[in-house]
Amino acid sequence: MAHVITQPCCNDASCISVCPVNCIHPTPDEPEFVTAEMLYIDPDTCIDCGACIDECPVEAIFPDDQLDTKGERYLQINADYYTDHDVSGGLVPPRKQPPLPQGKELHVAIIGAGPAAFYAAEELVRHSAVRVDMFDRLPTPYGLVRAGVAPDHPSTKGVEKQFAATANKKTFEYFLNVEVGTHVTHDELLAHYSAVIYAVGASTDKKLGVPGEDLPGSIPATEFVAWYNGHPDYADLDFDLSSERAVVVGNGNVALDVARILLTDPDTLATTDIADHAIERMRSSNVTEVVLLGRRGIAQAAYTNAEFLAMGDLPGVDVVIDPAELTLDAASEAGLSDGSLDSTIAAKIRIAREFSERSENAVSQRGETGAAKRVVFRYLVSPVELSADGAEGEAGAVSKLVCVRNALVDGERVGVTPTEETFDIETSIVMRAIGYRGVPVTDLPFDDAHGVVPNAEGRVLAEVDGDVLPGVYVTGWIKRGATGGIGMNRLDGQQTALAVLADFTEGVLAEPSSPREKIAELVSGRGANRIDGSGWKSIDAAEKSAGREAGRRRVKLVRVHELEGAAAG
Repeated sequence: MAHVITQPCCNDASCISVCPVNCIHPTPDEPEFVTAEMLYIDPDTCIDCGACIDECPVEAIFPDDQLDTKGERYLQINADYYTDHDVSGGLVPPRKQPPLPQGKELHVAIIGAGPAAFYAAEELVRHSAVRVDMFDRLPTPYGLVRAGVAPDHPSTKGVEKQFAATANKKTFEYFLNVEVGTHVTHDELLAHYSAVIYAVGASTDKKLGVPGEDLPGSIPATEFVAWYNGHPDYADLDFDLSSERAVVVGNGNVALDVARILLTDPDTLATTDIADHAIERMRSSNVTEVVLLGRRGIAQAAYTNAEFLAMGDLPGVDVVIDPAELTLDAASEAGLSDGSLDSTIAAKIRIAREFSERSENAVSQRGETGAAKRVVFRYLVSPVELSADGAEGEAGAVSKLVCVRNALVDGERVGVTPTEETFDIETSIVMRAIGYRGVPVTDLPFDDAHGVVPNAEGRVLAEVDGDVLPGVYVTGWIKRGATGGIGMNRLDGQQTALAVLADFTEGVLAEPSSPREKIAELVSGRGANRIDGSGWKSIDAAEKSAGREAGRRRVKLVRVHELEGAAAG
């Protein structure tokens, strides 16, 4: 019997560290880890010890004889990885903790409370001499795990248990509902802490850069995702879902999340922790078709195979792909023919072709299954203009998306070039899901070209390729850009934390001029209604209690005053 990793895999690599036979790959020290969609268990090496099952925070690993029909598909996906990846190395050696100076304490402030922040904190509080205070302007922690992970993916949110274990350490304190820049400044943090780590993520969306992008009905997916997940900043937004067709521009996992939420039965959504206002809005939605546009080909699609495969499992939803649009670049075509193509890409092509066989005659009509809804994947298509429904000179909402067909251009990195063929898609809902982007952080340098704070292994630089600013660090998306998920954030957080510890050991960090114990009084005097660890536990308990009564994981409180009230008990 072998174990199998399935869809919820979050790549946090905790399973790798407990595997006694090195059968889980790619490991963090293998190059493939950076771009891996998930982790894979070698069926020929696995000894069925069960250590990985106990360690996995998202319940993604199962014995192969306990897989249901959907899970059985991952037997092949796991096995395929080992047909074209050399895994003779990659064994992660035990990492020794660096010795810290005797008789000294290190006080660290972390700005942000998402995964990268927690993984940095986890590494730091392993040492009894390190004290960590975590700041976030929201009343709740966990960042995109709470406000970004789709509500129908509850297993992925299992990493919260690890974060809670870190927060329960006696050397850790929360400063939630406290905004850096308003209630405390950057300079004041440096005066009270020897090290300040910014883990503020990438909070805005990338633009399409086409005419009509700012029309009503043109929606950043970042806002839609935050809205249905109950982020307090977006709880009062409203979205016009009266159109039968919605178009999502993008081919990453966020695009699939948006499509899935739009097409899932509201009664099913009502069993998740989706925000109540979103359930209510979905009940009146007219959307029965979502069109996903990718500017490149299927071989370059950014969504993971697990999420792509799961689109075919949506009840009452046909998956429609025109076989004519599954064009491959020359290298992928050749690699597929001779068996040298990366197994992950080959699987993506195989899944797409299987979907296209179901829907070969259903491109312009309802699918053969007679499903009431459908999701249509389009490849080699770019939007060039959003047109409004108002008369000339009058304001109006989106009514049409003008698209151009692209042709693949072979090179070191496969690109596309527009052809002369254009076509229109009638719709009043266009969502752009082409990525997140970091924004400047007050009092920190910023690399606008890449949307990050310039840094060297987490140490903030005065400018790109400039000198290190002692005591100031970054981790997560604001450090490396908005790429990679929980697994990469874990590596990122650990790298930054180790940089802090090394600088402390080498005497690089300055002693604080004011005691960290004064921070609570300082932020209170600036009007912050700070929520500490006990306050967050009260919020968590209130939401879960309401969830139990409703048969849900939790019922989220979505307004700051509600959260503050729950924190106060």
